[in-house]
Amino acid sequence: MTLRSRLLILLSALAVLAAVALASVLHASARAERRDHTQAGGPQVTPGTVTLTAPGHLVFRNMAWGPHRDELTTVPATAPAGPRTSSGVKCLRFYAAAGTGVCLQAVHGPVSDTYRALILDADLRQRAHYDVPGIPSRARVSPTGHYAAWTAFVGGDSYAGTDFSTRTAIVDTRTGALIPSLEAFRIVRDGRPYRSADVNFWGVTFASDDHTFYATLATKGSTYLVRGDLRTRTLTTLHPNVECPSLSPDGTRIAYKKRVPGLPKDAPWHLYVLDLRTMRETPLAETRSVDDQAVWKDAHTVVYALPGDYGADLYEAPADGTGKARRISVSAVSPAYVG
Repeated sequence: MTLRSRLLILLSALAVLAAVALASVLHASARAERRDHTQAGGPQVTPGTVTLTAPGHLVFRNMAWGPHRDELTTVPATAPAGPRTSSGVKCLRFYAAAGTGVCLQAVHGPVSDTYRALILDADLRQRAHYDVPGIPSRARVSPTGHYAAWTAFVGGDSYAGTDFSTRTAIVDTRTGALIPSLEAFRIVRDGRPYRSADVNFWGVTFASDDHTFYATLATKGSTYLVRGDLRTRTLTTLHPNVECPSLSPDGTRIAYKKRVPGLPKDAPWHLYVLDLRTMRETPLAETRSVDDQAVWKDAHTVVYALPGDYGADLYEAPADGTGKARRISVSAVSPAYVG
């Protein structure tokens, strides 16, 4: 092959690569532009006042394309598919209880994004903020509003595999005292102290006594439900194969996602409810893999997100394993029942 032929091949290859790069940029730009336009047939979203103490309301991150995408919006809890009132406050993950909210946000920089956790009052005004060391994943507030927790990926970005690392923090919303990582807590497994360099924690859920909480512990390729104590800084294993726990309003049951043998590696979970007194597991009617920390709508129903056409949709299922799952709202994620 002559030098001229080699140069022609090289120039042709460079031209193809340039065309592919240009097409990718144009596609991304067009998609970003579409995100700013209201989707046909999508939910009605209008700006207004959103509070965390409005009786009988549901607050969530709006995923519908348009000018209010990613903003916290509210609807009556009895009409979750109805018109939405948007707050102007953007969050990647959100939760609220007792008039206190936690909002995990991206801070867009010239080179890369950073992340932070905002503690919000009942009118969504910022009370405090904290740096988050990675991609936001889970967020919770205690029933009293006195504590907030969040989890971030600091290595990897999915719970489906094993090659990831998380950091879970808890903050006292009254004093600002921060526990930057649950890895500082003492672990008790099977009645004995446990130490390992590979421990990960995620998915905090709080009890109403302001010192008990539950979370997921991962180590040596297995996961466990742990009960935490903020007074003694101790975590005690209770039950295997539990991820993203969510404590029921009466404090007796845990809704969670469980890895089920035979499911795809990238979608390995089914929803279950665990009775904390008997440790009896009940599979819920949802047959699809759920990668979410479910929310209790009331003592009988759990709500969770599944992928949808515009990010995610909300579904609900009976907590006793009967009935069947049903979609309650489109283009929505991170729900919290307030008021």
